[in-house]
Amino acid sequence: QVQLIESGGGLVHPGGSLNLSCVASGTLIHIWDMGWFRQAPGKQRELVARIVRKTDDANYSDSVRGRFTMTRDVAKNTVYLQMNNLELEDTAIYYCHATFFSTDHWGQGTQVPVSS
Repeated sequence: QVQLIESGGGLVHPGGSLNLSCVASGTLIHIWDMGWFRQAPGKQRELVARIVRKTDDANYSDSVRGRFTMTRDVAKNTVYLQMNNLELEDTAIYYCHATFFSTDHWGQGTQVPVSS
C-alpha cells in the first residue's frame, strides 16, 4: 500500500521560510513523477513543483519560481519543498503527489498559513 506522509507545515510570517517533507512508503519515489500541489481556501488545487522520475530536474509554477526549491533524496525515499520568502498568497494546504501513467497517490496535506 502506497502512502505519502507530509510534514513541516505551520504558521509563518511573510518573508519567512519552511521546508516541507514527504516520505513515501510502500513504493520507491524514483519510479514516480513526484509533485507538490497546493489548495488555497476557495480555490482549485494547483501544481507548485514537480520532478519527473527519470531526472532530477524540477519544474515550477510561475508564482513560486525563484522562491521554492523541490528536491528528492532517493536513499531516504523523501521529497522536499524548500519555501523561501513566503507571501500571504502562499497560504494553502500543501499536498504531496506521485503519479505513474494512470495511477496516482496523494498525501493527506500539510497546512501552511502565512500571516503577519
